[in-house]
Amino acid sequence: MRLAILGGSFNPVHLGHLYLADAVLSAFGYDRVLLIPAFRSPFKLDADAASPQDRLAMLAASVPGDSRLLVDDCEIRREGVSYTVDTLADIYRRYLPDGKPALILGDDLAREFPSWKRSGEILSLADIVIARRTLSEAGDYPYPCRQLRNDAVGISSAQVRDFVRQGKPWRYLVPAGARAIIEERGLYGFSAGASGVSPALIARMEAEARRTLSLSRFLHSRQVALMTSDLCRIFGLDSRAGYLAGLVHDIGKQLAEEELIRLAKTDGLPVSPAEKNKPSLLHGRAGAALLEERYGIRDRAILDAVRYHTAGSGGMGPLAKAVYVADKIEVSRDGVDPRLRDFREYAGSGERGLDRLFGKIFLETVAWLRSKKFDLCESTLGLLEQLEPGAPR
Repeated sequence: MRLAILGGSFNPVHLGHLYLADAVLSAFGYDRVLLIPAFRSPFKLDADAASPQDRLAMLAASVPGDSRLLVDDCEIRREGVSYTVDTLADIYRRYLPDGKPALILGDDLAREFPSWKRSGEILSLADIVIARRTLSEAGDYPYPCRQLRNDAVGISSAQVRDFVRQGKPWRYLVPAGARAIIEERGLYGFSAGASGVSPALIARMEAEARRTLSLSRFLHSRQVALMTSDLCRIFGLDSRAGYLAGLVHDIGKQLAEEELIRLAKTDGLPVSPAEKNKPSLLHGRAGAALLEERYGIRDRAILDAVRYHTAGSGGMGPLAKAVYVADKIEVSRDGVDPRLRDFREYAGSGERGLDRLFGKIFLETVAWLRSKKFDLCESTLGLLEQLEPGAPR
């Protein structure tokens, strides 16, 4: 196998790194690029460096599904200052490459190469490939090398760190996997505020929803997630929990009928006549059970939001009410009066405002169901009795 090597601090890995690896593979026909994060670089001793394990985790999370890229932790396992000549010897011993591997250097480091430890030995072990990082034209170097005619990508790890620290836009300068870890672990001064829901969990469940739901159902779920998150901000709730609850509210929608019934029954409640006649009504109850059983989500507010988003129920908490509202009026829903999406009338009064909005949407939903001659679930009828005592069942 013909190998190329791209080493560095990866503090953090960014899209420029991955573009460079892809460009080398395309231009020179190598089979695989080894991405090797340094334990401690002899050139970059940044005071704000993430730990070796954090940098390794970000890199590993950034290359899923691409068999042309391989993350190797040999320098981190060796610890100490990382010297390229030692890494090359290790690569030869373990990988048995076909021919000399390529060593990819950015043009910002290429001038310094002759001063590297045992640079002459490196030249005997590897072919040097110089990629454009800062220069617009090919350079002139006093050693054998090939120059990659790539477009320079104006991203640096130092820039990403500064942007994170200063609160500037940074999230789409790095791969999604790295972004989740920066947010999850609070790297480079990132602060997401208090929340029991981690960005990594949201990213995982968004990928799962996209995988298991039809595309139209996933897009609806993401619209619900966004509106629920907005409602949470308006009414003083946890917006990340709102996004997650909205995102997974239909996670049970694609289940087979037998599995819907099995999962729904795990909550210990009976299956109503309406649910027996139309088992798809059980997808909220089944989805809550699925989130707990398969994905380990045990936040009661999130589970209740998923459980009750279809029919409603007495005793719903604020998050469940927000998801119910968003599910019924999100912007891709046909036939919704756009004025229902103007929340200014309800803002500023906390949960009382959310209760008023929820009551309005619930009663309009019940009226619509009755106009279509649909049977109402027992939980819907119970909630209706709470909101309008003595209303006809």
